[in-house]
Amino acid sequence: MGAVTNWAGNVSFASELQRPRTIEELQELVAAAEKVRVLGTGHSFNRIADSTGTLVSVADLPKVIEVGDGGVTVSAGLRYGEVTAPLQAQGLALHNLGSLPHISVAGACSTGTHGSGDANGPLADAVSAITFVNASGELVTLTRDDEDFAGSVISLGALGVTVSMTLDVQPAYQISQVVYDGLPVERLGTDLDAVMGSAYSVSAFTDWVDPDVMVWRKRRELTAPDPKWLGATLADGPRHPIKVMPADYATQQGGVAGPWNERLPHFRLEFTPSNGDELQSEYFVPRERAAEAFDVLRALGNRFAPVIQVSEVRTIAADDLWLSPSQGRDTVALHFTWVQDETAVRPVVAALEERLAPLDARPHWGKVFAADATTLAERYPKVKDFTALAAKYDPAGKFRNPYLDQYLPLSTQG
Repeated sequence: MGAVTNWAGNVSFASELQRPRTIEELQELVAAAEKVRVLGTGHSFNRIADSTGTLVSVADLPKVIEVGDGGVTVSAGLRYGEVTAPLQAQGLALHNLGSLPHISVAGACSTGTHGSGDANGPLADAVSAITFVNASGELVTLTRDDEDFAGSVISLGALGVTVSMTLDVQPAYQISQVVYDGLPVERLGTDLDAVMGSAYSVSAFTDWVDPDVMVWRKRRELTAPDPKWLGATLADGPRHPIKVMPADYATQQGGVAGPWNERLPHFRLEFTPSNGDELQSEYFVPRERAAEAFDVLRALGNRFAPVIQVSEVRTIAADDLWLSPSQGRDTVALHFTWVQDETAVRPVVAALEERLAPLDARPHWGKVFAADATTLAERYPKVKDFTALAAKYDPAGKFRNPYLDQYLPLSTQG
């Protein structure tokens, strides 16, 4: 068997992957192990999931999609695309989705994955209950009424092995996706509310060198789109976020209405990405500092040019989850897809973080960043509470790994 790697192939994991087929088997495995980490679909770009101990996948546990009064309870290893189609068939929907439907529910929620939309919190904001296997192999369930809940959803795998989550649902809805070319880049700063508030979910794509921006607007309004908008022009055909790439795998555009689960992601579920020849970073700034952040990025455009594939701007509503990148503040997310050359990318990331530091930018837990533990504790104000919670549920450090020791050391409780 070959080495287990993440999706991008830039991380080879130290241990062979264990795939228990029942929750009881998982409980026994966790109870007997000295160290445990969980691997989802591998869409993180750093060593957050790595361990020299037992590496576990929950993808082979019994598949559960149960709709009840409290929402829909799903098994943790299911991918979003496996959950959303059955929900749509029952006339139900989630509030939002990420750009890929191929990511696992628990993996996405536990690392702070998000979509876009001024009124939309991260994917984890929909979680109303979580069940996980703790260090002793026992099942623990927490709900929104529990005092530990806000620290348990975006937990980076530090509390235990999640086996199920209950997600809020709402009536199914239609989305029409339209793409505009040629938005002047300066309008991101001068007209942020008009741009990002123009649809239920909005993404803006640029490389910070090109003077024009491509904007994807995912609208719940099903009226015909305007041919001109804020100086931009309605696209004359389908687009990929990276201009030079074919749009075959992108979700339906052109204003054609369709189910929420087939429009909110950028890519179709039937396109299965086997490998991503890229690295990713992402930074989250308070919405009121967004214009300053855009000025920083435009000034760095020539520095980005040799290593950037595309950058995406999205918005996220404030939430109260402790390690959420949007905890406590409405947020603008600045995403970067780099070439897969860590030697070339790392200095650019360090320069970017240095320039964004005065804007209180928070790095994404699952992507390439340069910040140290002290900086992370400053940017994420609930870090001390979270490390105390992790010590409560995992006093012997069974779920800790070098990543957690480096970035969330237990000494931050002091």
